Amino acid sequence: MNETPKLLIIGNARHGKDTFAEILRDEHGMTFESSSQAASDIFLYDLLKDKYGYETPEECFEDRHNHRQEWYEAICEYNKYDKARLAKGILERTGCYVGMRDREEIKECVKQELFDLIIWVDASERLPGEPATSFNIDKSCADIIIMNNGSLEELIDKTNRLGKILKGSYNKHDGPSINWVDKLVRDK
Repeated sequence: MNETPKLLIIGNARHGKDTFAEILRDEHGMTFESSSQAASDIFLYDLLKDKYGYETPEECFEDRHNHRQEWYEAICEYNKYDKARLAKGILERTGCYVGMRDREEIKECVKQELFDLIIWVDASERLPGEPATSFNIDKSCADIIIMNNGSLEELIDKTNRLGKILKGSYNKHDGPSINWVDKLVRDK
């Protein structure tokens, strides 16, 4: 029986991670949640609502870009005793985690075998990277890289090709059954 693999989608801020995940959702029935939305819902809204006067978790989420370092540090603190804590909370809610920003969290998730595939979305030829104050990962954390330096149509095409492969060839008990995924090596 084919099931949807558990995915981690990572990359710099605004490089197309959510767009990539939205295409997988809309075209291939996969589910996802961004780390920022989940963190707001799970704990950050309660932590920050009085400090910034937020009325709802959605308002907290919408203001996240103004406080990236603070969010990063709060998530690291939340994951202090289990680096995979937020990831496990997200995977209880959905099949794909979008936006992890900490290398130690990724390493722990790999160790705990939470994800079947880690995908980096990269638009570095047209957009800046993220400062180290809120982001300490790079492409080496991923199994595969989706280049997003062209048009939206090109990203849609790439995403749909990968989505068809993931939906059509994944067996939860055997892992990915396609040869090129079998050859992926994680040296983390």
